[in-house]
Amino acid sequence: MPREYAKLAALPDAAAFRQYVAQLGVELPCENQVLTAPESPLARPLSLDGFRIGNRFCIQPMEGWDGTEDGRPTDLTARRWQRFGESGAKLIWGGEAVAVRHDGRANPNQLVLTEATAPDIGRLRETLLAAHSARYGDPDDLLVGLQLTHSGRFCRPNRKDRLEPRIVYRHPILDRKFGIPPDYPLLTDDEIRGIIADYVRAAGLARKLGFQFLDLKHCHGYLGHEFLSACTRDGPYGGSFENRTRFLSEIVAGIRAEVPGMLLGVRFSVFDLVPFRPDPARSTERQLGPGIPEEHAAYLPYHYAFGVDPLRPTEPDLAEAFRLMELLREIGIRFVNLSAGSPYYNPHIQRPAIYPPSDGYQPPEDPLIGVARQVSAVRAIKERFPDFVVVGSAYTYLQEFLPHVAQRLVRDGAVDFVGLGRMVLAYPELPHDVLTTGRLQEKRICRTFSDCTTAPRSGLVSGCYPLDPFYKQSPMRQELLRIKTGKGERRS
Repeated sequence: MPREYAKLAALPDAAAFRQYVAQLGVELPCENQVLTAPESPLARPLSLDGFRIGNRFCIQPMEGWDGTEDGRPTDLTARRWQRFGESGAKLIWGGEAVAVRHDGRANPNQLVLTEATAPDIGRLRETLLAAHSARYGDPDDLLVGLQLTHSGRFCRPNRKDRLEPRIVYRHPILDRKFGIPPDYPLLTDDEIRGIIADYVRAAGLARKLGFQFLDLKHCHGYLGHEFLSACTRDGPYGGSFENRTRFLSEIVAGIRAEVPGMLLGVRFSVFDLVPFRPDPARSTERQLGPGIPEEHAAYLPYHYAFGVDPLRPTEPDLAEAFRLMELLREIGIRFVNLSAGSPYYNPHIQRPAIYPPSDGYQPPEDPLIGVARQVSAVRAIKERFPDFVVVGSAYTYLQEFLPHVAQRLVRDGAVDFVGLGRMVLAYPELPHDVLTTGRLQEKRICRTFSDCTTAPRSGLVSGCYPLDPFYKQSPMRQELLRIKTGKGERRS
């Protein structure tokens, strides 16, 4: 670990955290005392489309690697959903990234929503509701949605070690990075229309299963996100902003026609940056070097990312994110979940962590800078679009200070819901503990070891291997340690 990055667990209190943040030159407001319900801003209910959501904690959708080959959940999947229900969070944003068709899966054990798998996926929702009801009573203030996705450039539907991309345009850096040849076929307009029809079909199934809203995923480099940056594609799905958002608009129109009244949300990356790679000059046998931007001078102005300055593609530009928000308002969507970047090519932007995945690079900046970058972008969106309900991301790295920062952000109106992903794999009851005691269980706090990413990339299932007793005591834990040791990874 780079010595200049402080371990947050070593900071004694909120004042020390604020002092350290000030030294970094970024803004992360942090309150001294964590309040409990009902006084806490995090305990305030919020109304959306006539529905009352009981508090300001949200469980983020995460990609599962533990389904069956035909896209059904397993006992491990059900265990995760049960724990989400027990968390105390009152907004479940999708719970899981669920593919709308087999060839759109990010891995061969990702869930797929079809007529055949629908009853099993519906039981996940029932498991979550039962767990929530058993612990907290009537779930009338719990809103549960489902995230629909197609993985596009990052499809691996049949083998975990074989990429089967479905790409919208040729990306000069990512094509080279992931071994996509220059004659690799693009999705045709007819194929795109077929995928849109799959989203509409899946929406109808989700309604029958009782899911209360749908997320149309447009983040992290997957298909929806790639359309947003398809500036160089010809035809109706590329080039102009109107064309690059046509995929989303046509999905929404189709769902409105076939599943009228269904509440829709969109999770999107508000900004992206040029892909990064480990610095070869600072890499060793024991670990890869810090991330540096891929060479991109030959591609300026840079037309291969959404939400980036085309002349300085290592810097965000929110102008197109603002345009997308305006479009969402026009098509009747006021419910967004904001993220950034992609775990595949600039993970420190998307998921700030002190310890990278075993195939990643060391953080090129203090991860708190990455958290602050997303917090600032979310605040800018919320200030400009106060009529939207906004979920923020990237809070896990705050660790002990997560509730201190989250409480202030919600109090200030800088965000409506605090989205939790990695953190709840090991510590699902965090929302309950914050609201009832104002304290966290220190030994269960995610320290961003990134094993939840390293494990599935190494062929193992999803889970928190360092902290969740189920995985910590599993033979899979030993296999993960063997894999990481073989790759030369060490932690300081």
